[in-house]
Amino acid sequence: MSENKPNLRDIIKEEYKRCLSDPLYFMRKYVKIQHPLRGTLPFDLFPFQEDALKGLINNNYNIILKSRQMGITTLTSAYALWLMVFHSDKNILCISIKQETAKEIITRVRFANNNLPSWLKVPCVEDNRLSLRLKNGSQIKAVSSSGDAGRSSALSLLIIDEAAFIDNIEEIWLSAQPTLSTGGRAILLSTPNGVGNFFHKTWVGAESKQNEFNTIKLPWNLHPERDQKWRDKQTELSGVKGSAQECDCDFTTTGHTVIDTDTLKWLKETGIKEPLEKRFANQSLWIWEYPDYNKQYIVCADVARGDGGDYSAFHVLEINDLKQVAEFKGAVDTKTYGNILVSIANEFNRAILVIENNSYGWATIQQVIDLQYPNTFYSSADLLYVDLERQMNNKINRSERNMVPGFTTTKKTRPLIISKLESYFREKSIITNSTRLYEELSVFIWNGSKPEAMGGYNDDLVTSLGMGLWVRDTALRLQNQTGEYTKNLINSINRTGGSDVIYTSKTQQSENYWSMPVSSNSKNTAYTKQREDLKWLL
Repeated sequence: MSENKPNLRDIIKEEYKRCLSDPLYFMRKYVKIQHPLRGTLPFDLFPFQEDALKGLINNNYNIILKSRQMGITTLTSAYALWLMVFHSDKNILCISIKQETAKEIITRVRFANNNLPSWLKVPCVEDNRLSLRLKNGSQIKAVSSSGDAGRSSALSLLIIDEAAFIDNIEEIWLSAQPTLSTGGRAILLSTPNGVGNFFHKTWVGAESKQNEFNTIKLPWNLHPERDQKWRDKQTELSGVKGSAQECDCDFTTTGHTVIDTDTLKWLKETGIKEPLEKRFANQSLWIWEYPDYNKQYIVCADVARGDGGDYSAFHVLEINDLKQVAEFKGAVDTKTYGNILVSIANEFNRAILVIENNSYGWATIQQVIDLQYPNTFYSSADLLYVDLERQMNNKINRSERNMVPGFTTTKKTRPLIISKLESYFREKSIITNSTRLYEELSVFIWNGSKPEAMGGYNDDLVTSLGMGLWVRDTALRLQNQTGEYTKNLINSINRTGGSDVIYTSKTQQSENYWSMPVSSNSKNTAYTKQREDLKWLL
């Protein structure tokens, strides 16, 4: 009895189905690449490349922050080839700084397609150095980064290589949006090129879930063929700053940030962690620690219009240990913001509530006053005097010393709060946990002599934190010193024989206060102890 031999057609059919359903299997088994030293090789993906491929498959929009020479251009080319071979009429556009750079992806797609087995390879009907069209209608084209580079017929996939180095990428991205609106995908990949550019802004937005991009970060140490010796060599060749940018996926700055880059690096490596809880529908409130009823807290708040143009922001700080325990950043109207502030301040042990009273701040402050929150910070209009008593218990009349609720940011006070912020971070005296704060600090620069966020960025979290640190380090310190002075003064009065008990006269306690000793020149002791009743005066 002879066994049935497998039919070659059926084997190919099953293999084709598997390649269609599993891009990783297709790449490992059938895609060939050109290695600069080892020649033609199968594309045997590293684990980090496999993870990146999963991101490309599962998300329409991906942004890849990578070290140099991680094989991501090769991975992107293989993914483009898989789309073209197994799907009809796919339209792929590659954009880079120069046309020569963009065509590198076309070259790799062409090489891999030419090396596919005959039963997988789709014949070309158009093949030149800047484009490749297959018989099934799928095509890939490379262009340079001109302003209208993104304008095309509907795109299945847009690849923007070295996105951080393209000057007019905002214009390109805007022009590409209509072509992606029918379900197209996008891949932005680059090494970092400082902060403030479109690539950095998009990455920051993706990390904070403010856009649709999935983030894929690939620093040098993910590559299994690289070790610390290799990394040290890069520092030797490119310098500390250059190698950090090229290898560490570090958005290094031009050196003009208010918080120096070493401190920012320390902050990112040691302080950032995920919140225990994110509240509200848009997850604008992050909480890292719940209230400890043995501790004191301060809530420092910046107020925005609430129409989406900018953000209201506040921090909750634990006063003694100077630790960030909660943070809010969101677009809400001023009345709702006042309600949120009172709610969070009450939750954190009736925290001291410091609200910037510039412009829109008064509307929020009025809501806090209407809710009769008892622990609002008051100061003089010019901040020459801080109400040490009212901020704690609201017992001083508002008109006294011309006190007003909140903190006034002026040309005079803003440098004070920024200086306080910088010194706390420089001395590593504050514990912060927020990626949102870190990103704002990364783009908070000296513009001449003026500290402010780079164009297109916000500094709401930065300024509100600086305000809170200033209040904590001046008003509250003075309040504590006043309390200690009073306590010491009381403890020093009427002490007897070193006793820790304040002296009180038993005779005084037993005396009838509505009587007085009778004066006399007599030397009769008994007579001088007589007292006259003065109740008739009542």
